Amino acid sequence: MPKAYWVGAHMTVKDPEKLNAYAKLAAQASAKHGGVVLARGGVGAGKVLSLEGFDQSRVAVTEFPSMKHAIDCFNSEEYQASMKILDGGVERDVFIVEGLE
Repeated sequence: MPKAYWVGAHMTVKDPEKLNAYAKLAAQASAKHGGVVLARGGVGAGKVLSLEGFDQSRVAVTEFPSMKHAIDCFNSEEYQASMKILDGGVERDVFIVEGLE
């Protein structure tokens, strides 16, 4: 079964405090579903270098054991609680991509 990757990109951070509070709870929620944060860059984290397209101010990548684990995490009570804390503090695109076997 291929792994899956949850990617957050194209972020416009409006409230860094909300983002930090969200990130702590979201990391806990993802860990409960087998998720491991592989990269987090921009706004108080590591470096981000945009080579083409949008200038990325923040990017996050979390690895899950499978697509099902990633989807279950997103739909979990814990993750949805973190989204309530984020409450418009960031505009972003979030997507899941299945890895190659």
